[in-house]
Amino acid sequence: MRQILLPFFSLLFITTSVFSQQVVSTTYIDSKTKNEITNLFGVPFIQCGADYYKIEYTSVDAKGQLDTLSGLLCVPDEPNVTSPVLVYEHGTSACKTCVPSRYEQTPGGSEGRVGLLFAGMGYATLLPDYVGMGDGRGFQTYVHDTTIITATEDLLDAFKAWAPNNDININDQLFITGYSQGGYGAMAFQKYMQQTYGQNSVTAAAHSSGPYSLSGVMRDLILTDSVYSYPAYIPNTMLGINEVYEVYNSITEFFKAPFISDIQKYYDGNIHLSELNQRLIDTLNATTGDAIAHDMIKDNILSSIENDSDYSINKILRYNDVFKWKPKSPTRIFYCKADDQVPYMNSVVAIDTMYSRGADPNLVKAVDVDSTLIHTECVPPAFTSTILFFAGYQDTDLSLTDFKDNTLEIYPNPVNDKLYIKGNNTKGLKLSIWDMKGEKVVPKQSVKSESGMDVSRLENGMYIVRFESDGGSSKYQKIVVQN
Repeated sequence: MRQILLPFFSLLFITTSVFSQQVVSTTYIDSKTKNEITNLFGVPFIQCGADYYKIEYTSVDAKGQLDTLSGLLCVPDEPNVTSPVLVYEHGTSACKTCVPSRYEQTPGGSEGRVGLLFAGMGYATLLPDYVGMGDGRGFQTYVHDTTIITATEDLLDAFKAWAPNNDININDQLFITGYSQGGYGAMAFQKYMQQTYGQNSVTAAAHSSGPYSLSGVMRDLILTDSVYSYPAYIPNTMLGINEVYEVYNSITEFFKAPFISDIQKYYDGNIHLSELNQRLIDTLNATTGDAIAHDMIKDNILSSIENDSDYSINKILRYNDVFKWKPKSPTRIFYCKADDQVPYMNSVVAIDTMYSRGADPNLVKAVDVDSTLIHTECVPPAFTSTILFFAGYQDTDLSLTDFKDNTLEIYPNPVNDKLYIKGNNTKGLKLSIWDMKGEKVVPKQSVKSESGMDVSRLENGMYIVRFESDGGSSKYQKIVVQN
């Protein structure tokens, strides 16, 4: 086994800084209208159509060497709009080209449509494919925080330099979000931005169902003798670790013989992660009688992971935990308690640690968006919660033509009885109120400036008021009900 020096990998940041991050090319993919995006997602918050592009840019690979990476760029199709920037970190990919930049080109690129969702809400949205994915060379550096950060920051820097010369206007706001592996990546990137550029560098961040505690919750999951239906996450993690740290000369040093062939086929790109997962389950059942995930690991390696806290793998996992810090900008951690792939305790450990380090409970919160849903089912409520959370902070001039001469004021705020709306022109204006889980708690109705609206029956908490004009434009404002 090779020796590793963890501090060496902090040099990736130094290495990437000597390169000039720039856009190499953008390739137009297609456009979607406002109605098409609305129908695609079934949410009422879409305000415009979107244009989307494959974007290639300079960055570094797993060894810190200059490379060309890829991602997806989605922008509002409204002319002269000024947009905040939103970074979306994608979830686990089944193959090298199952990434956002291949949206509508390969079935595995379907997560790229998330870019359309946020672009339709007025964000200039960036979705990096990550190091070793898409156009990047090598194998993916799965749940490795440094390479996720470099791939993301270099895309952000390249885009910011490129946008003004390509009729894309952006403001100083930055939103960060992601789901599953992307929740992990989003938390890593928010932490890096705050520590490098200060708390004002991030407007708001939302992390959903991510494996934030690699050395704790996820390690314990693998070490248990319980059946785990997603054993392929083990080789995916170990292959990614080895791509960066070069701990093992061969996968035969880590995995038992019956599993080597299929893992090698996955590494070589001949099968997808989902197929590998099923093959591993079948082999585990055939050789050991049950799908106990750690039974694919060699006994001496497993013993070292279990019993030696200074073993290289344990050090690497600790080094890549992303929750041990104090967020200073508005932050949400969304999860579902019944998650069958990424245990919800990742979110609990993360929020408890952040609070222990002094995080403001009014600013930083963890929310169980639906305790009955498993990992794949948790996506819709987590996204809806993210949309509503960000809406309270978003600053954009998108679709405000119908509102530019009508400054709306909501008062009192916080409110405990009646909510009043004041504006110089409320004729034809309608409003609805949504809770932070994405449920409409007050149906759409005409604005009544004089009589106000009774909100005394709403539970205490934060809500989003959506105004809709006759022309179809929307505007959002945040209220707090405090009875």
